[in-house]
Amino acid sequence: MSHSQATTEKTQATTEKMKKQNQTENDRREGALYVNPVAEDRIVMPIRGMTCASCSARIETVLGKMDGVGVANVNLASEQADISFDSEKVSRADLAAAIVKAGYSVPARKVELSISGMTCASCSNRIEKVLNALEGVDSAVVNLSTERATMEVAPGGPRVVDLIGAVVKAGYGAKVVEDNEARFAEEDAEAAARARRDLYVLSASALLSLPLVVPMFGHLAGVDFALPPLAQFLLATIVQFGAGARFYRPAWAAVRAFTGNMDVLVVMGTMAAWGLSVWYVFTKPDGGAGHLYFEASAAVITLILFGKYLEARAKRGTTGAIRALMRLRPDTARLIGADGVEVEVPASQVTSGDIVVIRPGERVAVDGVIIQGMSSFDESLLTGESVPVSRNVGETVTGGAINGDGLVKVRATTVGADSSLSKIIKLIQNAQASKAPVQHLVDRISAIFVPAVIVIAMGTFAGWTYGGIGIEGAIINAVAVLVIACPCALGLATPTAIMVGTGTAARHGILIKDAESLEIAHHVDTVVFDKTGTLTMGRPTISDVVSVDGDAENVLRIAASAQQGSEHPLAKAILARAKDDNLTLSAPEDFKALGGRGLQARVDGRALIIGNRRLMKDNALDPGAQEAQAAALENKGNTVMWVAELGDNPRILGIIAAGDAIKDDAAHAIDRLKKRGVKSVMLTGDNARAAKVVGDALEIDRVLAEVLPEDKAREIVRLKDGGATVAMVGDGVNDAPALAAADVGIAMGGGTDVAMHAAGVTLMRSRPALIADALDISGATYKKIRQNLFWAFIYNVIALPLAASGLLNPVVAGAAMAMSSVSVVSSSLMLKRWKAKL
Repeated sequence: MSHSQATTEKTQATTEKMKKQNQTENDRREGALYVNPVAEDRIVMPIRGMTCASCSARIETVLGKMDGVGVANVNLASEQADISFDSEKVSRADLAAAIVKAGYSVPARKVELSISGMTCASCSNRIEKVLNALEGVDSAVVNLSTERATMEVAPGGPRVVDLIGAVVKAGYGAKVVEDNEARFAEEDAEAAARARRDLYVLSASALLSLPLVVPMFGHLAGVDFALPPLAQFLLATIVQFGAGARFYRPAWAAVRAFTGNMDVLVVMGTMAAWGLSVWYVFTKPDGGAGHLYFEASAAVITLILFGKYLEARAKRGTTGAIRALMRLRPDTARLIGADGVEVEVPASQVTSGDIVVIRPGERVAVDGVIIQGMSSFDESLLTGESVPVSRNVGETVTGGAINGDGLVKVRATTVGADSSLSKIIKLIQNAQASKAPVQHLVDRISAIFVPAVIVIAMGTFAGWTYGGIGIEGAIINAVAVLVIACPCALGLATPTAIMVGTGTAARHGILIKDAESLEIAHHVDTVVFDKTGTLTMGRPTISDVVSVDGDAENVLRIAASAQQGSEHPLAKAILARAKDDNLTLSAPEDFKALGGRGLQARVDGRALIIGNRRLMKDNALDPGAQEAQAAALENKGNTVMWVAELGDNPRILGIIAAGDAIKDDAAHAIDRLKKRGVKSVMLTGDNARAAKVVGDALEIDRVLAEVLPEDKAREIVRLKDGGATVAMVGDGVNDAPALAAADVGIAMGGGTDVAMHAAGVTLMRSRPALIADALDISGATYKKIRQNLFWAFIYNVIALPLAASGLLNPVVAGAAMAMSSVSVVSSSLMLKRWKAKL
């Protein structure tokens, strides 16, 4: 196969990859459950009962063996399984059943629909019967007065679209109630209640364990005293089977599934110490005084409960970025009715086209366009921009921004799940649910970790038994081995760092789509820039109009007429100049865009083409005397558009030059990349002279000009084939294939949705200097992942031999095990201190 053929195939593959990525953007949230109704279904399913990396690895194995399951990624930190599957071979209910059979639970989800068309109680009763009759709906209650249907849907039960379909089939209307903020508030309340319960159990366990542990410290100080054996038995038993009950169910589930997890190690270790002590209490004449280890079993359980309590609190901090964004949504909005009267309504009820009043100090309820007034808006939590930005009539505002000192009226453009804020939240949620490539290696290690520890514990018991210290000492050393091993730290090392890293990046205006992009970005050694709108302002202005026959005004008029309605920056520049010159335009006919070349249209009966030299050459038109003028304008950094007429007498009518200013921080961005050892490349469809002017001004390492849109992806693949790890930065539709082809695609803020969907990273501000910050946060996060994994591994590498050699008391081992997970999560939370240098 030739190099060109290989390149073509790679380009086609990356284009298909981009299309699939764009399809997955149709995901919608259904309570705690997400479904993506594309050819290959995708579901993000919540899971309860996981305690360590062995649990997540076990679930991945179970799901991966199911026929029809493509990829199953289980995230221990977020307690979710991201599963892609073939719905013709396996159902969502089958997936949930497999998870439950493995010993875990998939909580039911709450779905709320807004119902229209009800007129009386018989209507609500009818809808209730219809919904309750659906398989997988545990309960459905329809409230006639609020016109809401609230359902509890079993794991793997009907999708929201199926629920809505059932209501519509019954003769009524239905739509999803989007209330994410309320849902997060509910989750917060549940977490707070669970934390209170855990604290009560922990406190009781500590109080009951204290009388058992104090004599141990007294013995170290030379003071011997202890509770009667039966009193020790009673206290330790309550702790073992009362406070420690939370470890038994998942441990038993793991044993039934022929696997292991942290709970198995805790139960085996504490039961061994407790069982040995019970044996002595009821078989020794003195009740086993001096040979009891109740304090070890009770203290280990208490310390692990303490560690889990701290870990849960710390893990809540990893989702702080999403919760902060959720709080940006105002509860209400002021709409202006047809009679001009302001009416306060729930923000969720605003629809596209509604006129919303935003008073000073209020948050913007929806994305929209200002139709009256002007003000400054604080968008810091959305874009990371610390300085308020001014907005005037005709400019857009983003939902969640804080209005400064002006009263404005806004026409809503995008609402609900389509709003910028909702898309940002969805992007972060997807990133936090994804799994970094390095995590797959950790998962494989975690899968064999618990069995390996059990083997080491058995070897420790056998070795010390034959070593002559007796069964009692051998059991205690084996217990120390069991309780000090901690697969939890391994399982939390990567996902917690990713969750905090993506959240921190979002606060600085850097949106990272998935963990893979986050991990790869710090390896980038070549950054490829599009020119227009990325390194330049993307708002060109007309500098010169040259006519062959001396009628420059007519050249501008027909060029502007041909480009009416076009969204291309150069077209906008021509139209703006025509408006300033008060030119009367004609309606264009037969308009056709010619990608990477220009356009063709018919104006006043004349067939016109407007574009670059390539377009003129394709039509056999000789630039003639205008070539020198065009070259002079291009040498000043201008983009030159040629205007020509086709037909019986094809000829060039003139040229139009447009200049586009370089962004203020573009040079700083290139300089920061150079200091990181990253090469810069500019890839543009503009002419070589204009591209060279920008490249020289910014000291870019390499400039590739006059590249057609369809060839941009091939250039990216060519760089990758040369051994480079490439990041592509762009903002337009034409950049999407190149963004998908790069190792990491970076879309600039203010760009098109297509570019953002194809990119792995989106910059909320159109500032090139943010690119270096994106690479920095990637590096900081990956460094934190490596730190976490190092300490998790080194902890076990050091701790296990110490425990096996008899140098660690089980109580000390339990404390070390409990704190290892806490230390990993706390280490990840340190990423919150990262600051962008922009």
